[in-house]
Amino acid sequence: MHLPVIIQDLAIIMIVGGATTLLFRAINQPTVLGYILAGFLVGPHFQWLPTVVEADSIKVWAEIGVIFLLFALGLEFSFKKLARVGTPATVTALVEIGCMTGVGYLIGRGFGWSFYDSIFLGGILAISSTTIIIRAFDELEMKTRGFVKLVFGVLIVEDLVAILLMVILTTIAVSQKFSGIEMGTASLKLGFFLALWFILGIFLVPSFLKKSSRLLKGDTLLVVAIGLCFLMVVLATKVGFSPAFGAFIMGSILAETTDSQKIEHIIQPVKDLFGAVFFVSVGMLIDPKILASYSTPIVIIFLATIFGKILSSVVGALLSGQSLRHSIQAGLSLAQIGEFSFIIAGLGLSLGVTSDFLYPIAISVSALTTFTTPYLIKSSDHVVKYLERVLGPEWIRNLERFRVNSENAQQSRGWSQVLKSEALKVGANAVIVVAIFLASERILMPWLGTHDIAGDMNKMILATWALLASAPFLWGVAGRKIQKHQLTTLGISTETAAPILALKLVRWIFVIVLSTVLVSLFLTPMISILVVVIFLALNVFVFGRYFEQIYLNMETRFIQNLQEKEALEKKDALPPLAPWDAHLAQVTVSQNSSLAGKTLADLTVRERFGITVALIQRGLLRIAAPGRNSICFPGDVLHVIGTDDQINQFREVCETILDLDGEAPTDDYVLQQFFVSENSPFLAKNIRESGLREQTNGLVVGIEKKGQRTLNPDSSTIVEAGDILWIVGDRERLKRLDEP
Repeated sequence: MHLPVIIQDLAIIMIVGGATTLLFRAINQPTVLGYILAGFLVGPHFQWLPTVVEADSIKVWAEIGVIFLLFALGLEFSFKKLARVGTPATVTALVEIGCMTGVGYLIGRGFGWSFYDSIFLGGILAISSTTIIIRAFDELEMKTRGFVKLVFGVLIVEDLVAILLMVILTTIAVSQKFSGIEMGTASLKLGFFLALWFILGIFLVPSFLKKSSRLLKGDTLLVVAIGLCFLMVVLATKVGFSPAFGAFIMGSILAETTDSQKIEHIIQPVKDLFGAVFFVSVGMLIDPKILASYSTPIVIIFLATIFGKILSSVVGALLSGQSLRHSIQAGLSLAQIGEFSFIIAGLGLSLGVTSDFLYPIAISVSALTTFTTPYLIKSSDHVVKYLERVLGPEWIRNLERFRVNSENAQQSRGWSQVLKSEALKVGANAVIVVAIFLASERILMPWLGTHDIAGDMNKMILATWALLASAPFLWGVAGRKIQKHQLTTLGISTETAAPILALKLVRWIFVIVLSTVLVSLFLTPMISILVVVIFLALNVFVFGRYFEQIYLNMETRFIQNLQEKEALEKKDALPPLAPWDAHLAQVTVSQNSSLAGKTLADLTVRERFGITVALIQRGLLRIAAPGRNSICFPGDVLHVIGTDDQINQFREVCETILDLDGEAPTDDYVLQQFFVSENSPFLAKNIRESGLREQTNGLVVGIEKKGQRTLNPDSSTIVEAGDILWIVGDRERLKRLDEP
């Protein structure tokens, strides 16, 4: 029986890929590197194993892999996350991306490479690896650290900028020139379609999934999700974007639905399968001869990536108002390249504008930075201490003063918030209006022409139809009256109506100009002005309430779809753990520590440092919830709870030799939250009388009452129904608290 070659190739890929990933799991390294090694082993440059025959077919599978990788990334992305990352993450990301793009371009030109090799190298070095960073944080148990929020925010911004980079680089490659007009046009096109697809997607997709929820079970939901993904892939390709861009957009739309977690779960095996083929195809391009020939550029680019990303990220974070400690920690975390670098390098190859050596160089640099990332993150506290000593107190005070001033500036309110809100509303509705007119001109008009239906009368009919279809959204552009209570809430005086009237006037002028420009796609300028004036007059005095009500209904539905997932999560979830940026950490009492031989009462650690000692580990002996008279001995491991700064100040006093900050406490001693119900046996008792310490063999280290959070509460605090207690104690005993 004849076996298709593609099946034989897939068998080779999966067998070798499975073996290499098992090896990399065993040595605790990223499986992505295992797939790349597998690709090299089954590729044309390694002769000791069977080689893949139909490389072109594997490339098609690899492109499907990119689609699923970007679709899964979109599911984790969420545009609401982007809106919440704030100024610090945005500024840090843009500074780092701008600097590294420039560094990559200059290095390429310095080696005498072509313009396209150099500009694509800049794109390759610009984006850090989300996968590698998250894995490192998981392994080092550092997800609760204060700087991690900044790093995740930067990664979210970088994901979107990476999509923009792919569009810009594609435009440069296709147009064969680099100009401000080309870049501006590409950026506007990207922004327009991003906004249009997101608005329509949020309006239509959640409603479709909700009405079909009874039928969307198991494989049906999987097929529907993949179908929506490939529908957007086709649409994106039709308007000139990459298939990966379309997959990312549909993933980000589905991320806003209540089914996002289900889709993410069921899509994971498919993504893993095709993602493996993609990374294997990456490895197949590795040529040892090329790597040997370009060993010097690889080393230089590797060093430039490490030091360039650290320096640019630290500068960006400091400029955005972050502390020196968090800036350095974030910079050391972002010093690598990963999956997007492969995609950008592959884009250059597929467009035929980059040299064959660029892809293997990107892979080599990514592999090297993958290995260094955990060590850089782990060393961040030592680097912070060293730089604080080098800079001296005066520099530290100036940096802290700059941070406080930046923070105060970011918290300013008032008209800036009003203008931002109004601009978003105007922009969203304007995008839909433009889309309706462009669709009428580029789809309906040619269709009428193919059916021998043409002439000025039909242009007038099309213009009128487009105005009628966009009338509700023109109301959205014009806007409703801003209520006085909204201004009062923002601290804006309502004594004068001049700014409000000016804002209203500007919006109506924009409606008139926008409508006239769009109608002129069909009619002459003079006739367009006349048609717009007549239409707006009828809209205001005759049909205004009708169109406004249509718009309000659609706006309400859009907002409900956008906020439904968040509202459901808030309803079902308890408040987040450790809201004060406090976390468990280990501090070792060294031989020379001033703490050795003293009791906790003598040390007054809570009063001096604001931390709580939850456990003393002395060899095999563990003293849970130590009392005031517990003595600290050299070699004791203290499990403490506090913020980064508090723990590091305490660590300096302990003169710790071992860096155990990234390690987790013993598995059976944990920080856990406990909700106090109306039937709780601890109700109406203070913490001391409740017996929580004895029952859990632990400590109450935090309490939330009616939204007010207190770290290290006094033992006389009364426990009430609805309170959230954070308790450090024995895992099994804490579980028994939740049992009826």
